[in-house]
Amino acid sequence: MATFVLIHGGGGSAWDFHLLEAELSGRGHDVVAVNLPIDDEKAGFDEHVDAVTKAIGDRGDLVVLGHSYGAFTAPLVAEKRSARLLVLLTPMIPKPGETPGDWWGNTGFQDAKGLSDEEKFFNGVPADLVAEAGSHGRNQVSAEWGQPWPLEKWPDVPTKVLIAREDRFFTPEFQRRVVQERLGFAPDEIDGSHSVPLSHPKALADRLESYL
Repeated sequence: MATFVLIHGGGGSAWDFHLLEAELSGRGHDVVAVNLPIDDEKAGFDEHVDAVTKAIGDRGDLVVLGHSYGAFTAPLVAEKRSARLLVLLTPMIPKPGETPGDWWGNTGFQDAKGLSDEEKFFNGVPADLVAEAGSHGRNQVSAEWGQPWPLEKWPDVPTKVLIAREDRFFTPEFQRRVVQERLGFAPDEIDGSHSVPLSHPKALADRLESYL
């Protein structure tokens, strides 16, 4: 059995993974879902990585998953802890030296016009979960937004990228292009919205297990 380390996206929390955590735990895996220090103005990449590694403790056989903005932190953790596998889910894939703030312009991202946040991020998520998600969201003020991504090259860790076919925020067309440009391969695809862990937790757990 593996240890799945789940790193949330911008403004998120460990709660974002509670359905996926239940699926994976029910199959006998260990799960570590971490609250990054995104509400600390002094917290940068180092502090984000420290928060995750402290939560991992002495666990091994790690599968590190970074969701959305969490893809900036996940490779740092995967390298530091010599992970078995790195999985990037509907991700912001960084380049060496790139700040998260610059990523948007560098990739040519264009926001969906005329859609509410709920329509962009939570299409296909049950209404009760959408309402609950609002109470778990956090204001992201941490310092890594303006910090260059510290790795000089992509970590020497097997890497999978999984995008969502119904993602209205990072559309499949956009994701396919960025993954190919930055990592040199085509991503895998799964049904669901940008919030796949809430919209399709069982299918996501199935896919993650298939990677082992």
